[in-house]
Amino acid sequence: MFDRLFKKDPMKAPARQVYLALLEASRRPFLFGERGAPDTVDGRFDMIVLHAVLVFRRLRPLGDAGKHFNQLVFDILFDDMDAGLREMGTGDLSVGKRIKEMGEAFYGRATAYEPVLDDPDQDALALILERNLFASDGEAETITEAGPAAQRIAGYALAAERYLADQDGEAILRGEAPRFPSAA
Repeated sequence: MFDRLFKKDPMKAPARQVYLALLEASRRPFLFGERGAPDTVDGRFDMIVLHAVLVFRRLRPLGDAGKHFNQLVFDILFDDMDAGLREMGTGDLSVGKRIKEMGEAFYGRATAYEPVLDDPDQDALALILERNLFASDGEAETITEAGPAAQRIAGYALAAERYLADQDGEAILRGEAPRFPSAA
């Protein structure tokens, strides 16, 4: 019984390596600024979510190992978000609420991305990105067209999906950094 409680998960270190790689990919300067996502806490969060969703989709077909690995990466991501909120001075009583909101945002975005990634539709993905990245509160539902920055990020995401499909999923499970396109 105690072995299970204290046994180290051999997938945790590779999951951390993959998380750091997707974090690094999500912070590349060409994804932000005038032609990309807003360089804000929310914009950076959205880029991390997009990259995580793409990696999770690549590993999902690997069965239980892929599912377990994805959960580890997700847990590491939210542990990192928790630490980041605390570093930014968010009070202990507010951190849990913020993490819950971020988790809901993650799942909401992942749910929205799935169908347009399953049947690749750049315009539909761009519209979702426009609503998430560029709309102000209450404005998202009224947006009917994506701007050039959202279109550019959507094109990048679809290219990233293709890049990941060509990579060895088992190697990623061993901690090999997933590769993403070098430009949007």
